[in-house]
Amino acid sequence: MTTSSAHGFSHTSEQFQQIVDDVLAMARAVGASDAGAEVSEGCGLSVSVRKGELENVERNRDKSVGVSVYLGQRRGNASTSDFSQAALKQTVQAAYDIARFTAEDPAAGLPDAEELATPEQTRRDLDLFFPWDVDAQAAAQLARRAEDAALSLDKRITNSEGASVSAQQSHFWSGNSRGFRGGYASSRHSLSVSPIAGKGRDMQRDYWYTSERCALDMAAPEIVGRYAAERAMARLKSRKIDTCEVPVLFESTVAAGLLGAYVQATSGGSLYRKATFLHDCLGKQVLAAHLDIDENPHIARAKGSAPFDDEGVPTRARRVVDAGVTQGYFLSCYSARKLGMKTTGHAGGSQNLRLTSRLTQPGDHLEEMLRKLHRGLFVTELMGQGVNYVTGDYSRGAAGFWVENGRIAFPVHEVTIASQLDQMFKQIVAVGADAYAFGAKTVGSVLIERMKVAGS
Repeated sequence: MTTSSAHGFSHTSEQFQQIVDDVLAMARAVGASDAGAEVSEGCGLSVSVRKGELENVERNRDKSVGVSVYLGQRRGNASTSDFSQAALKQTVQAAYDIARFTAEDPAAGLPDAEELATPEQTRRDLDLFFPWDVDAQAAAQLARRAEDAALSLDKRITNSEGASVSAQQSHFWSGNSRGFRGGYASSRHSLSVSPIAGKGRDMQRDYWYTSERCALDMAAPEIVGRYAAERAMARLKSRKIDTCEVPVLFESTVAAGLLGAYVQATSGGSLYRKATFLHDCLGKQVLAAHLDIDENPHIARAKGSAPFDDEGVPTRARRVVDAGVTQGYFLSCYSARKLGMKTTGHAGGSQNLRLTSRLTQPGDHLEEMLRKLHRGLFVTELMGQGVNYVTGDYSRGAAGFWVENGRIAFPVHEVTIASQLDQMFKQIVAVGADAYAFGAKTVGSVLIERMKVAGS
């Protein structure tokens, strides 16, 4: 793959490959026992408008070379944004000097040669790069279309926090002294809008967005604007509710956070520090028995797709949780060694996770999920960071809707929902067919049997 200035980049992948080879040769020359290097470049445009007026135009361009030098089991890191030979030499020397004065760490080191991706694996094309040749004027026009659609939907839409369009693309090349070489280009583009409904004390805001690798796959600005406006209007006349203990339905957009909590609790760093309520859960029941979590890093155009991880270890499709039982963790080489295990190819995080239930029927869309909830809270927004991964305590500010007899009765705000994550995972009674891809996580709405809801 050749990436060039035609795509907005100032360097080609061939130039990057040469820089990596040069840096590794310099590391060998100063006496490193092992070394790794990555060179990257990103560029993009972000434009925002508010009430039709242009607010911000930002262009970003950055580049860097990162070097890791190993002296046995001592590791040093340094980076620079200067690609000149003199700067590269200085950076390698800096990494070497840091390694000299760093304590030995038995878990430090590059992946073993047999763990690294083969040339064939690194060349796997996952269709991740779609440069978007949009200028500030055209981007502003798209943002205006989304905002206009929101503001003109209904007279109850009284204001706007603005709309924005972002076009981002980057490419990198990495390599190490054990023979790994690989890199690719990727892009991510988005459009979002945040309208305000109501007046005075009864003002509510909501937002919606569309984000894809390819700009042509994004939803039309008018659709995004109208849906954002509908969400804001639905929240008008919100009220508090009495404290209670009821079933809680998480909208698919917020349910992705539960999947994120599971990843955090079963990631190497949390496990070897014993900073998780799910330590030593391999082969144990952690979710309700009807639930599975699958991971597929090789879906074309998907946000969490990658042929190899940040250490050059190939990614693999796998079942993470089978019938509620943990089948595997999320480990880098370092955390795997700390645990006496093998890397799972997750230096850099999880890749395209999907939570599914064996009980889900094709007709289990939101209306049906509200019927299953029957009486309780339907959560559409979460606030705050009230998750303690050591104990599993879960407490978040929430907004959404009160549901009676399977139908939305009225909007709700200023409540707190609380439980324990290990209980919540086992008390998931249904997952909707309304699957939504939120970044690298895909899940439908999730119904939890019981949670404490603290109201007035």
